[in-house]
Amino acid sequence: MKITVLAGGVGGAKFLRGLRQHLRQALPDGAGGTTAEVTVVVNTGDDLWLTGLRVCPDLDSIMYTLGGGNDEVRGWGRLGESERVSAELTAYGVGWPWFTLGDLDLGTHITRSHLLREGRTLSEATAEVTARWNLGVTLVPMSDQPVETHVVVADASSDTGTRTMHFEEWWVRYRASLPALRFEQHGLESAVAAPGVVDAILGADVVLVAPSNPVVSIGTILPVPGIRTALQQTGAPVVGVSPIISGSPVRGMAKACLDAIGVEVAADAVAHLYGSREVSGSAGRGILDAWLVDQSDEALVAGIEAAGIRVSVVPLWMTTVDTSAALAAAALDAAGTLTR
Repeated sequence: MKITVLAGGVGGAKFLRGLRQHLRQALPDGAGGTTAEVTVVVNTGDDLWLTGLRVCPDLDSIMYTLGGGNDEVRGWGRLGESERVSAELTAYGVGWPWFTLGDLDLGTHITRSHLLREGRTLSEATAEVTARWNLGVTLVPMSDQPVETHVVVADASSDTGTRTMHFEEWWVRYRASLPALRFEQHGLESAVAAPGVVDAILGADVVLVAPSNPVVSIGTILPVPGIRTALQQTGAPVVGVSPIISGSPVRGMAKACLDAIGVEVAADAVAHLYGSREVSGSAGRGILDAWLVDQSDEALVAGIEAAGIRVSVVPLWMTTVDTSAALAAAALDAAGTLTR
């Protein structure tokens, strides 16, 4: 079985850990792995150069989580981390003092940056960096070309009345408290899907859209040239998992992102944002065949299905690896129902 997943950030990482556990239990190969091939197309819109290093937050969050090196208490970064180097950088007035990179985490960024400066693409560097972690899945960036998400906010002191900042500054420094006017993907005009991404979607038996931020994670992957078209053309069922439960984001500050684009914070609104592969809307054909919503959102099912998207009602909270595995199993079950 070939499974391709679109993912980003902590929600995507937890879902992937559950998917891997489910597959190891359902399709064991006798060697601690699985007979399923899982390719994960990861958002790189959060990426940035900082203190001369290429930092890839979503790739690293997923890698650390699947590799068993993630700090589960903080929810991000490396387990057993120290921050002596970042303290020194702050003392020198270098970098962002509010964007702390741990010493172990810096090892990843130094390695990646070294490989990039030697001429490797981001895909090649990712393959080399992830090789030590025994992830059980293949991580690929959405594009080898830099596509960085920037946020436009109001600024009365500016001549234009607005100010633009990197997404990580808006997200980490300001905790999304500055109302966003819009999001811009810098570099998108010259980007293409990374090698293997389109083939992974077209050749999949199942495509899953993880419960990641629909605006700045999945919503940044989709406009990369080649990806949305591949999702619409693939013969595999495309099943998404709602990142919204009872009108609230499962994690993070997705509300601020949805507010910025004028989309209600609701499971049905996000389903409509992605759209159905079978029904053309104002933005053309969508990407979904099926959508998973929480039991608390069962009242929304009829409206979603009226838009051409089949719905499964299942528990969505990923409080443990086992509950994450059950959710992944439900997503695969929904895909299997569509295939049959």
